[in-house]
Amino acid sequence: MDTKKVWFVTGASKGLGLALVNKLLAEGYSVAATSRNSTALHEAISEESASFLPIEVDLVNENSVAAAVSKTIEKFGKLDVVVNNAGYGQLGTLEETTDLESRQNFDANVFGSLNVIRNAMPHLRAQKSGSIINISSIAGMTGDFAGWGIYCASKFAVVGFTESLAAEVKEFGVHATVVYPGYFRTDFLTSGSLRTPKNEIASYTAARQLQTTHEKDIHGNQPGDPEKAAWALLELVNMENPPVNLVLGSDAFKIAVDKLSKLKDQISGFKALSTSTDY
Repeated sequence: MDTKKVWFVTGASKGLGLALVNKLLAEGYSVAATSRNSTALHEAISEESASFLPIEVDLVNENSVAAAVSKTIEKFGKLDVVVNNAGYGQLGTLEETTDLESRQNFDANVFGSLNVIRNAMPHLRAQKSGSIINISSIAGMTGDFAGWGIYCASKFAVVGFTESLAAEVKEFGVHATVVYPGYFRTDFLTSGSLRTPKNEIASYTAARQLQTTHEKDIHGNQPGDPEKAAWALLELVNMENPPVNLVLGSDAFKIAVDKLSKLKDQISGFKALSTSTDY
């Protein structure tokens, strides 16, 4: 295992980001870990070492992101792996979710990652190597979750720009992968990581039932182990030819297979209509 790689991980104070940073430090990697709250980051990761650089960053502010990338290069001399993990869940049907709530979710889940990519790529492109891992969700492959429309849309966006990124940076020896985690036993389903709409509409019973299921039944019973997810990401980076798309978790794997099967059936079932529009 190459212990000389320098990692840049966003959203590192909790969840998968925290598990990954702890694993990286234990394995001897150099890590720049970001959070919007430096206090939370220091409380979560108490280790003080030459290999660890905690940085408070506002990912929506491009100047803040640029400064964080510069600090990483200044301390470690290079940058090898970028993990865009920061983000949060937004509940609410499309009618309920306000414009502000929707834009804030896209800011955190989409535009923050784009800011990181935009500022990290000059370094990766110059050294002609590196990896960018963008954490989406299995909700970035299927939107069949009532009351999760905006969140799903943001995660679908992560899939789209990662696939394009992979095509764009391949010529520079840089790899890009989008990861679709299923349910992992983190604090993602708590109030700090999951926001509910301010203007709930009682008529949406399916959305309310699914909201209750996530908050009360799924939380604490998720099948995924964050520690094993961290190992999977390490294995991914050490691959000579990593995949552009990676599903994590047996639950996510099943959902992905079911979605692909349904999509194939729907596309094939309407072939005549689909192909009727040619000259």
